[in-house]
Formats: sequence, structure tokens, C-alpha cells
Amino acid sequence: MRKTGTANLPLHPGKAPRWLFGRMVKLAGGITEVIVDEYGSPEFLKRLSDPFWFQAFSCVLGYDWHSSGTTTVTCGALKEALKKENIGIGVAGGKGSASRRSPQEIEEISNGFSLPTRKISELQYSSRMAAKVDNTALQDGYQLYHHAFIFTGKGDWAVIQQGMNEAERYARRYHWLSLGLKGFVEEPHSAICSQRFEEAALDMTARQSADARKISVDLANESPSRIVKFFTGQSSVNDFLKKEDARLHLPPGHMIKDMKRINIETLRKAYEIQPRSYEELLAIGGVGPKVVRSLALISDLVYGKPPSWKDPAKYSFAHGGKDGIPYPVDRETYDKSIEILRTGIGEAKIGNREKLGAIRRLESFV
Repeated sequence: MRKTGTANLPLHPGKAPRWLFGRMVKLAGGITEVIVDEYGSPEFLKRLSDPFWFQAFSCVLGYDWHSSGTTTVTCGALKEALKKENIGIGVAGGKGSASRRSPQEIEEISNGFSLPTRKISELQYSSRMAAKVDNTALQDGYQLYHHAFIFTGKGDWAVIQQGMNEAERYARRYHWLSLGLKGFVEEPHSAICSQRFEEAALDMTARQSADARKISVDLANESPSRIVKFFTGQSSVNDFLKKEDARLHLPPGHMIKDMKRINIETLRKAYEIQPRSYEELLAIGGVGPKVVRSLALISDLVYGKPPSWKDPAKYSFAHGGKDGIPYPVDRETYDKSIEILRTGIGEAKIGNREKLGAIRRLESFV
């Protein structure tokens, strides 16, 4: 099973103090270098894509075990660490406006890896599609505000992104992994971890939504005027919602109003492009949550092929936590951990792997 998934975290205010963030950068770099040296960069990506391992990684670095900053600060520390370490892994994007610089940063880092133009374009597309799927094809009430794209000099990648539900003051983290990924639109998240489940979420990536995806593509290839007519007949959307057996649960917002506001120009654009697959439909500029919901509703209303409305969502300390939970960060032990890793890495580079071997043998006691 591919280790990708989701984690839900409460929103916490505040920033990582400078004395802690500097240590996080050093320790993150040391841990990354040990893993890459021992197991290779693909293994490091696999671990980042595992929400359980990532949570433990963040806790070892000393950040809050259950706050939204677990994602943003840990990814920020990792990004800074990999800028300083020449180990063939880079991080693009980040929180807020930094996420929108992902395409440019992917190109800059890729040029340093001497990747061909075709591969750079593929990486940029993967970054964009991962974000669009979690914001559009999966509508669970969380708006993305953080996107970190981690990739290697060979073109393998992982994505860690986070969305916010402002009403509930909760954040949700999404993990992606390119290794073994067969596509962007059918269950790209296969191991879901969460403390909070939404009562309903439109999941067009679910296997159960396969028919709804196919019909959505067929509809997109039809004249936009015909799609609009589906909602002018005798059977109204309100009538449909009153069916006892209907499994239609709406995410935050009003789907009925969304139908009236659907951008006909976007449908016309899709009609002109004639997408051959749901991924191609989703990749069209302007195809956002409203269009996806509208086509999914038609699929159910007219053709009896409902999408999945089931939330796809399914948690370690070594140095303490920023807010003193479960105990304040032990700076002396933290610095010793960094020193041990750095010493082991340095000696391994000159052929003496005894210290790294000792660290590896510690797992037998865990």
C-alpha cells in the first residue's frame, strides 16, 4: 500500500521561536542526510508521504504535536535544511504566497539538478494537479493554503499540503507520493489518518465515483446549453434533494445557488477542448469546485450514478514541544542529537560507518 494520506490538526497561533527553528533546520538536515545515505532518496520521499512518520518527524524536531504549524514549520525547516545540504533533494513552495512560487522554484531547483525541460514541465504539472485535486476534486470544506513540493534529482516527488476550515478552526494535511502513483484522479490518497471526520465530503477521486467521473467527462464534451437544460425540466433539484434514498450531503456553501452561478464560459471552453479523461477535464483552467459539483449532481440526478460523499480521511516526542507539551524543549539534549548525527555523517563520508551503524541498531530497542 502506498503510504499517502490525510491528517487533521487544530489551528494554533504564534510562530516558532528563532532558537528553536534554527535547531529544527539543523536536525532536519541531519536526519534527512542519514536516511538518504542509508536507504536512498526514494525512501525519504516515502517516509515524508506517510502521515504517521511525518508527524513523528515533526515531534522529534520539537514542534507542537497536534497543531497546524506541525506542517508549515516542519516543511519550512526542511526546505531551509535542503538548501544547505547538497544531497539531491529540493523543496519548492510553502505557506501562503510561497505556495504560488512553486512552479518558478521547481524550475530553479531542477536547473541545479540538470533536469531536462520535459521533466521540469512534468514536475510543474504534478505540483499543480496535486493542489487542484485536493481543492477541487476533493471538496471537504478545507481551502488549501500550504503546498510543499519535495523532489529529487531523478524526478521522484512527494507533496505535503494543508487546507484550512476557518469555521471549525481546523487544518487538514494531504500527502502525495509519485512512486507507484497510477493517476491523479482515482484514490491518490490510500492511507488516511485523521482525528476529525467530516459528516460529508464530495470525493470525486473515490473508486465509487468512477461512473460519475466518466459521465462528467461525457457532459463536458456536450454543448453547454444542453447541460443547462437539465435544470429547466419538470424534475427540479429541490425535488431530488427530498428523495428519501438520496445520499446527497452538501459541503459548506449552497450547491443550488452554485448551479445558478456556474460559468457557462468554462463549460464552453471544456466543450472546445473535448477532454478525453477526468484528469484532462480537471486540468482545464477555470474548472473549479462549482463545475465539478454541478457535473457530479447531474450524474446523480439524471443518470443515477452518484459520486462518493464519504470523507476519505482514516498520530511521538523526543525533545519536547514548543508550547511545553508534553514538556519544554530540552535544548541540551536537542544539541547533542544534532552533534551525534553530524559526527556520524562526517565519519561515514570518510569510510567509518560505525556510528551510523550504532544509530541503526538502536531500532532493535524500540
